[in-house]
Amino acid sequence: MKVCVLGATGFIGGAIARAAVERGWRTRALRRRPGAVGALEDVANQIEWVEGVIEEPDCLAAAMSGCDLVFHAAGYYITRHAPIGRHVVNAVRQTRRVLHAFGRSGAGRLAYTSSLTTIGPPGDPGRLADERDHYIPGSEPASPYYECKYAMESEVLRAAVGGLDVVVVNPTMTFGPGDVKAFTGRLVILAAKGRLFFGLPGVLNFADVREVAAGHLAAGEKLRSGERVILGGHNIPVPEAFGVVCAAAGRRPPALTIPRRLVETVGRMLYVLPVFLLEDHMTTLHCWQSLSTGKMEGVLGIRPRPFTQTVRDALDWYRRRGYC
Repeated sequence: MKVCVLGATGFIGGAIARAAVERGWRTRALRRRPGAVGALEDVANQIEWVEGVIEEPDCLAAAMSGCDLVFHAAGYYITRHAPIGRHVVNAVRQTRRVLHAFGRSGAGRLAYTSSLTTIGPPGDPGRLADERDHYIPGSEPASPYYECKYAMESEVLRAAVGGLDVVVVNPTMTFGPGDVKAFTGRLVILAAKGRLFFGLPGVLNFADVREVAAGHLAAGEKLRSGERVILGGHNIPVPEAFGVVCAAAGRRPPALTIPRRLVETVGRMLYVLPVFLLEDHMTTLHCWQSLSTGKMEGVLGIRPRPFTQTVRDALDWYRRRGYC
């Protein structure tokens, strides 16, 4: 098996590349900066690195050429304030560019890394939300993140209808070793430093990046074109998850959980300040929900490890790297 990973210097993309190398697959990876290896220093010499950017169609097609599987884990990332419509246009343009290059390349299949935010509330009472449930565009009118993720996933699913061999994977809130940019891992780092002063309400599905990576490989092999699968772990109340993180770090858990409405109100107020993405997630706490991993476990054969192990391994990785 020969594969190409877009986003291999990032968190999930790096875990996918590592898992592919460990499977003995020939692995190629696109990187923007020469010499960049993300968290893959120990296996970097087993990867064929290609310098280029996702904005260059010819470079993309060349990187994908000859590959049985392409993993697109380098989706559009919102880094600055702008009108939501502009973000959506840019996100769709980038996704179409990747899909077009994939079609030109002759590669076998593309697995697109989407998000838990494209999973809507359950359509039937009494069950967990799963792959049948879709986010409704415009239902979170103040969230560029939700709108962009929905728009990008929709482009991929439309491409499947049009004949491209593509599948969609939806990782949940992902933790574990290798989070070089420490986005979700910031929670673990704050706990280790004793700076996790308050909790948040709600329930989330917490995943280990190693299961997420294994799920990408399995989805690329086992799913039908146009299918999507939730790659998750455990549904845990957020205050309880904070407690697990603090216990692993040897710190006291937060004594205060801030009410959801207060968090969302503060998030809306922060839209006037240049601290984007923080407020986006603060205003959508009411969307957090438990998710079903039945398809991941039943179809892909992947079972999540304990969340406590994920947290401990992440904390060890951050400490070795000097993050905390």
